[in-house]
This record gives sequence, C-alpha cells and structure tokens, in this order.
Amino acid sequence: MSKTPANAEAPLLEHLEELRIRIFWALGFWIVGSGVAWNYRANIIDFLQYPLSFTKTNSNLMVTQVTDQLFMSFSIAMWGGLIVSFPFILHQIWLFVAPGLYDNERKWSIPMILWALSAFLTGTAFCYYVFLPKALPFMIDFLGAGLDVSFVVNLNLGQYIGQMLSYLLTFGLAFELPILTFVLARLGIVTYQLLASWRRYAVVVLLILAAVITPTPDPVNMLMLAVPLYVLYELGILLARMGKPKTQENAVEQ
Repeated sequence: MSKTPANAEAPLLEHLEELRIRIFWALGFWIVGSGVAWNYRANIIDFLQYPLSFTKTNSNLMVTQVTDQLFMSFSIAMWGGLIVSFPFILHQIWLFVAPGLYDNERKWSIPMILWALSAFLTGTAFCYYVFLPKALPFMIDFLGAGLDVSFVVNLNLGQYIGQMLSYLLTFGLAFELPILTFVLARLGIVTYQLLASWRRYAVVVLLILAAVITPTPDPVNMLMLAVPLYVLYELGILLARMGKPKTQENAVEQ
C-alpha cells in the first residue's frame, strides 16, 4: 500500500496556513470597519432614509421594543463594517490567489482590486439610487396610490435598517460575480466554455432571481435587475477566459 510522500502534503499545508492568515486579517479589518460604522450609526440611519423620500404615504420610523435600538446598532456595525472593510478584504483575497498567477498577471493586483471595489460600489449605488426609489414607493404606497385612502405607515426602525442594508449588500455582492468567476476559473473549478454553454439556462435563472428579489410585479423593475445581472454574467465569461489555469494554457500551447 503506497503512502503519500511528506513533500506532497507540504504544499497543501502551506495553502491552508496562508488561508488561515488571510481569514485572520480579513476578520480584523471587518472588526475595525464595524467600529467605524458603530461610531457613525446615526449618520448611516439618516443616509438609509433617502429612499423613503420618494414615497407619497406619510411614513414614520418607530421603535417598538426596548432592545430595538441596541440590536439595530449591532446590525449597522456588522453590515456597515463589512461594506467599509470590503476593499481590504478584497486585498486579502487577492494575496491568497496571487501566488498561483504568472508574474505579468500579478501586475493586475491594484487594477483588479480597484475594479472589484468599483463594481461593489456600483452595485450599491444602483440599489440606492435606482432600485430602492422605485421599489419602496410601490410597497409603501400600494393602497394609497390608486385609492382615495389616507393613512400613516409606521415602520419598525430595526427591521427597516436591516432590510436596507441587506439590499445594498446583496446588490454590491451581485456586481462582484465577474471577479468571482475569474477566481473560480483560475482555480480550475469552472471554465469559460462551461459558462458559455449555460447561457440559455442563465437567462431563465436570472429572470427568476430578479422576479424573486424585485418586490414589484411589473416587468420594467424586474428587467432593471435582470439586465445588469446578465451583463455581469457575460463579463464573467470574458474574465473566466482570461483566468483559465496554467495547465489549460500549456495544454493549448502543446
């Protein structure tokens, strides 16, 4: 019965140790970012009330439980800290992936991080300035829009802030799909040929996903989300082709 050589286990242990170090630093940056978000939680609350200005119904944010403000502050610190520390977490991810790249590919480090950060900020901005100002009026003005009804909507402060942060984070991460595809392709988990062959299925899945995420039933708002997601999918195919593993490149050259 053959045994695995000790030197064959060394690379795996080195990768696991490197992964542990990167996770440690990423968590550290997240904690620091959470501290920053905690100190500015009042400003974040004001910032997240912007989409409510597009509603016609009189809406109030209220606290219904003694612990609501405390738990809401922790929620803001956690999710807000993740958003604040995201550029530094991206850098740790790149440091973990970079050893498996060519020297000329490592030069992409700063552009790749900046591109990933820009994609994340674009996703959150799209959610904040385009999606939420359309979605919230539909949900809150649902009865008052077409009926002669006058009432006041009282929203739980903690639930509202949590939903807004989750929407922003979801859209920001969705816009990171091309970067994720590049990394998966570089690791040999997916190929651009596989992704290209899944186009027709991806269209159906993205439309279903957009219909689930979008709270409005009209196709306009659904397409506002589905079209950017499909563009991101196509960008992912392009980056997957650029990020194919070295073994594939050598096989093609041979």
